[in-house]
Amino acid sequence: MNQITNHLPTAELQALDAAHHMHPFTSNSELSEKGARVITRADGVTLTDSEGNQILDAMAGLWCVNIGYGRDELAEAAARQMRELPYYNTFFQTTHVPAIALANKLAELAPGDLNHVFFAGSGSEANDTNLRMVRQYWNLKGKPEKSVIISRWNAYHGSSVGSGSLGGMKGMHAQGGMPIPDIHHIDQPDWWSEGGDMSPEDFGLERAQQLEEAILELGEDRVAAFIAEPVQGAGGVIIAPDTYWPEIQRICDKYEILLIADEVICGFGRTGNWFGSQTMNIRPDIMTIAKGLSSGYAPIGGSMVSDEVASVIGSDEFNHGYTYSGHPVACAVALENLRIMEEENVVGYVRDVAAPYLKEKWESLTDHPLVGEAKISGMMASIALTPSENTRAKFASDAGTVGYICREFCFGNNLIMRHVGDRMVISPPLVLTTDEIDTLIERARKSLDQCYAKLKEDGLLVAAF
Repeated sequence: MNQITNHLPTAELQALDAAHHMHPFTSNSELSEKGARVITRADGVTLTDSEGNQILDAMAGLWCVNIGYGRDELAEAAARQMRELPYYNTFFQTTHVPAIALANKLAELAPGDLNHVFFAGSGSEANDTNLRMVRQYWNLKGKPEKSVIISRWNAYHGSSVGSGSLGGMKGMHAQGGMPIPDIHHIDQPDWWSEGGDMSPEDFGLERAQQLEEAILELGEDRVAAFIAEPVQGAGGVIIAPDTYWPEIQRICDKYEILLIADEVICGFGRTGNWFGSQTMNIRPDIMTIAKGLSSGYAPIGGSMVSDEVASVIGSDEFNHGYTYSGHPVACAVALENLRIMEEENVVGYVRDVAAPYLKEKWESLTDHPLVGEAKISGMMASIALTPSENTRAKFASDAGTVGYICREFCFGNNLIMRHVGDRMVISPPLVLTTDEIDTLIERARKSLDQCYAKLKEDGLLVAAF
């Protein structure tokens, strides 16, 4: 079967999209006027839109296309599985070979004693599972009052009511009655924006110790778990100071609360190890997985669970599950994705070649007058835009105004680089070559130059007081 390359003119596609398609995290009326960008093909790290533009995708789709686009092996794995067993559920004391094989493989790859997996269709679903699982765990341990889960402001853990409540995005909480009860938030470890006069080391400790303060305030007998991403992804690629994670682990151990590592973005090679928990040297009791598990080729997520938690949960019926938990086609695609990653040593390539080269080039952007800090962990990175790098000043304009301007120039230069407020973030496919990294940096620098000129022209290069 040949690729479908013929399609309606872009304007007609945009009109149909506007008429019927409701986009996520979007003002659809505004998008209707502007017209959505229509992506028609992809190969490697390059997207092609309906006008034939070749775009370097420095976001790997939505943080997920880790092995790049166009891998026929994954399409073939899906087709084989669809012919053999396109669907069956794992309810009612039933299982199937793809779910068995993938669960076994994940137990082999996961750190520590995370030897069990509860499958879901996405990271949002998996974090909803975690919410219910930790509460049921403590209930079965005879401590049903331990129901509070502590998270961080500006964290992203999904957009369902449960996972959206776990997250700390205030814009999401303003819609739909979130957060639900017994979710408590502490401050994020974002030294650039919130560190004031503190050293990064002291700031990291102070932010970690907010967890202990919250446990004592809420009551140790009430707190069930702490959830956090090893690196905050959608929050702006916030990499905590080195002092942060050791203190978090110490506090979780001291008060015997469960540590949930949300690895939806950080997992499967993104930080230069199989999992971000290994990069940060933490020992989670539960680990949320999705995105890179299948490199985005099929929807799948899950919760990796420790021997202790799985043993307790398994002692009674867990009244929870999804129609597509362990979907055979998604499992088959994920297995093939993991096979490729192992056979082609993708994680080693990130650790030894791509990430060190990207780090050198990315950090060179700090010589640009618009860039304050450049942070990077493996193949996820951010730059803070500022009118005054010496004072870490924010812009006088509303947060995100400058970031959006920069993002639009990136799009115009055929580079997908996302803005989170006035931070620019990237999370490219892990297979990005050094030549492609050079292209990425060249387009990023050109976009920064254009943004800087536009801010000067419009009088927006002004610091807030």
